[in-house]
Amino acid sequence: MVVTGLGAVTPLGNTREEFWRRLCAGESGVGPITSFDATDFTTRIAAEVKDFNGEALIGKKEARRMDRFAQYAFVAAREAIADANLPSDSRTHERIGVVLGTGIGGIQTFKQMSDRAHELGTWARTSPFFIPMLMSNAAPAHISMAHEFRGPVFATASACASANDAIAMAYNFVAHGDAIAMITGGTEATITPLAMGGFCSMRAMSTRNDDPARACRPFDRERDGFVLAEGSGILLIEEAEHARARGAHVYAEVLGYGQSADAYDLVAVEPNGEGVVLALQRAVAHAGVALTDVDYVNAHGTSTPIGDPAESKAIERTFGEHAYRIGVSSTKSMTGHALGAAGGLEGVATALAVANDIMPPTINYEFPDPQCTLDYVPNVARKAQIRVALSNSFGFGGHNCVVVFGKPRGG
Repeated sequence: MVVTGLGAVTPLGNTREEFWRRLCAGESGVGPITSFDATDFTTRIAAEVKDFNGEALIGKKEARRMDRFAQYAFVAAREAIADANLPSDSRTHERIGVVLGTGIGGIQTFKQMSDRAHELGTWARTSPFFIPMLMSNAAPAHISMAHEFRGPVFATASACASANDAIAMAYNFVAHGDAIAMITGGTEATITPLAMGGFCSMRAMSTRNDDPARACRPFDRERDGFVLAEGSGILLIEEAEHARARGAHVYAEVLGYGQSADAYDLVAVEPNGEGVVLALQRAVAHAGVALTDVDYVNAHGTSTPIGDPAESKAIERTFGEHAYRIGVSSTKSMTGHALGAAGGLEGVATALAVANDIMPPTINYEFPDPQCTLDYVPNVARKAQIRVALSNSFGFGGHNCVVVFGKPRGG
């Protein structure tokens, strides 16, 4: 199964080319929040999508019927579909589906409709589009309807593992012959007062408000929490023979995945990384590769005090001595943490890393942490052969999913 199309709407740019260029340049997409007045919050920074006009990109009528999270996915999917240059015949489209991950869905619509009801003093005038805009499956549904894809269409919701779980499900549909291709990845638009308030109350985010570009610093000793982000990363994965027969450009092969649960706590990271080790082991086994074949890991790496060491130790336990020969970078250092979209953004980045033999850096890595002892590709992108790469995503609830990408086989 191969990746033949990629699309991105991100804090680093709203096309895959700009996203990739700025990742490799080590640029930060984090800045002061502009979408609302964050003065009263302990964290006043985020990684926002910039210069995105849904009405101009989608059309005024349709955009107004989509929450921001669905708009991001719609535009990113359109780019991935165009990139893949899929056949437009109805028989092909009958065998294409859409499975996207989102951790929260239409939270912006929820707030807007709630505010409006309070202003009017009644709930009786709630918009008829409220529920269709709120529901998580709206994003894949809009993509399916716009392109007349009639394969499996639904959303996955497993917090920050949502997009990787979506990719895993899409993989299964193609592997089992239920689809010839799948649009997959994730989308999220949660930079709202409500979400920021919740995360601030949890004391989960960085408070480096005066230095936003350096706030997200995975694996660095001075890290103090994650930076909230938004956006959408979309991959079009396709049955390999079908792609080869039509002469499609192939970025990478999806070799497999591994899933597990921490079975530990709803929000706290299991400090020994037991569940993460299981997901890593299962991913490598499912992909049918040797541990020593893995050259790069796009880490979950959120810049939290407990999460980063737990992931680092899990990689060490899984790979043994080979762990110190693997490039392990967190692109969240540049994009922030896009929750349910994170695995989508990082899946796009990992596929491009394999295609270009470039490891994006972990920026803001200045002070080594004795608890984190791997090669984090510090601050500067690295040209290196990447035969096999892993993309890690772990979510609240103890959800773990690792997706394996590799160089295309069979020409």
